[in-house]
Amino acid sequence: MKKILGVLLLIALCAGMAIPAQAQIHFGVKGGLNLSKASFSNVGDNFKKDNFTGFFIGPMAEFTIPIVGLGVDGALLFSQRGIEAEGEKIKQTGLDIPVNLKYTIGLGDFLGLYLAAGPDFYFDFAKNKQVLQSFDTDKKRTEVGINLGAGLKLINHLQVGVNYNIPLGDSGKFLVDGAESGSYKTKTWQVSAAYIF
Repeated sequence: MKKILGVLLLIALCAGMAIPAQAQIHFGVKGGLNLSKASFSNVGDNFKKDNFTGFFIGPMAEFTIPIVGLGVDGALLFSQRGIEAEGEKIKQTGLDIPVNLKYTIGLGDFLGLYLAAGPDFYFDFAKNKQVLQSFDTDKKRTEVGINLGAGLKLINHLQVGVNYNIPLGDSGKFLVDGAESGSYKTKTWQVSAAYIF
């Protein structure tokens, strides 16, 4: 029994030493399209809403363990989000910091499929209050959400993916005469392309 435990401990120790040797960190650039849509609380059913289209771009880093297929990626993205409601746009321009745990399945030497999930932190640059013709809004300066995504890795340098961001709280509130009359969440689909150096 002691020999078996000793062999298992030796295998675990060798694996633990080999994994960091195989670990790799790469840097790159990521950009793409945001397609945001709001969900409303305490707002009438006749409230008209449309998709808001924005973009994002910025540097990224990816830490991978090739043998296992696991990795972590993060990015600092200049990002435009928002909603369009009652024909008026509520724009959010800020810094988006997604951090994802990524699992990659190799489909050959030059192709891989990945699944990703993790937290997303968004910091709005603009002032909180935005005055519009038919209503006022009080936007949150910071938001925390969850990312779920999938994509392809091509020729070890190019990544193309789709991501869905779900905020954990409200993105902002609607105000009428200074009093809260409802709130909204900005849920965002992202289509991205990244080049890893």
